[in-house]
Amino acid sequence: MKIQRIFAHRIELPLHETTYRWSGGKSVTVFDSTVVGIETDTGRVGYGEVCPLGPFYLPAYAEGVRAGLRELGPHLLGEDPRQLGKLNRTMDAALKGHPYVKSGIDIACWDILGQSAGMPVCELLGGRYGDSVPLYRAISQESPEEMARKVAGYRAEGYRRFQLKVGGDPDLDIARIRAVAAQLESGDRLVADANTGWIQHEAVRVAKAVRDVDVYIEQPCLTYEECLAVRRQIPHPFVLDETIDDLGMLLRGRADLAMDVVNLKISKLGGLTKIKQARDLCVSLGIGMTLEDSWGGDLATAAIAHLAQSTPPEFLFSTTDFNSYVTVSTAEGAPQRVMGRMAASRAPGLGIQPRMEVLGRRVVEVF
Repeated sequence: MKIQRIFAHRIELPLHETTYRWSGGKSVTVFDSTVVGIETDTGRVGYGEVCPLGPFYLPAYAEGVRAGLRELGPHLLGEDPRQLGKLNRTMDAALKGHPYVKSGIDIACWDILGQSAGMPVCELLGGRYGDSVPLYRAISQESPEEMARKVAGYRAEGYRRFQLKVGGDPDLDIARIRAVAAQLESGDRLVADANTGWIQHEAVRVAKAVRDVDVYIEQPCLTYEECLAVRRQIPHPFVLDETIDDLGMLLRGRADLAMDVVNLKISKLGGLTKIKQARDLCVSLGIGMTLEDSWGGDLATAAIAHLAQSTPPEFLFSTTDFNSYVTVSTAEGAPQRVMGRMAASRAPGLGIQPRMEVLGRRVVEVF
């Protein structure tokens, strides 16, 4: 089996709640997503998705995905999409860095591998654990009162894990954390995610002001060194996200005891092949994980679900269902939220069928 054609569709994903806001005044109303297709000489086609959280979050941007595919695609024609390790070495040799560009290709090739083997991707990633996985709900940055009000509604949908977007004015963030924490019930988990938005002294001040609150502190500062300094001064469980972008940083964080939980994103690491390496390393090292991606619709959610459900449950801190946040459905068979949980498809591959009438014309084609 050989790769015969690589193509992509651009799709806009508006939000049900209109706007998503996080640290530094950043916000998005419509996500620009790229659905990647890999067509083989047997007629089998696999799909993946890459959806950066705007150009101001990670070193990734939506048009960069499409430009990168045009650059990388010719090097992959004629390769066997089922040979994931070899394929990733070929991609890394042809294009240095830019893991997010490679992610959609890698996911699509896992889809093909699963279809060829007649197995769901999660079974190929390590095996299916349980019937479903727990989801977290991100609470967009607003007033303390509005953020607290949303908790009851999200809990009614079955969520028990809440990721509170902070990283703004320290006094306001203290109020946000306390207001939301007051709404929690036994068994709920709260994460205050600053998305690098505080400088070091602000992060320490906020954490010490809420030292009596059962809350995880996630990625308070821009650099690893600042986060480590904060970690060493506060009592809360600690999550690293943006600064963990390869195995080297993961090993450094473990050696420094820099985190209790790590947030691993598929496109940040370059696809399912490389995030599986990081996931398996975390299991060996005893590190809890949030497994997700930057954003996306049905295809990204399908990939997340397969990754999460192939992870030993004691190490899966949480995961997410991005397709429930957006108004557009791009595929049939995608995971759906059921009382705060989702399940990976039991069909071969990712178990999805793209809605071509929604995806529209191809904006990249390499053959």
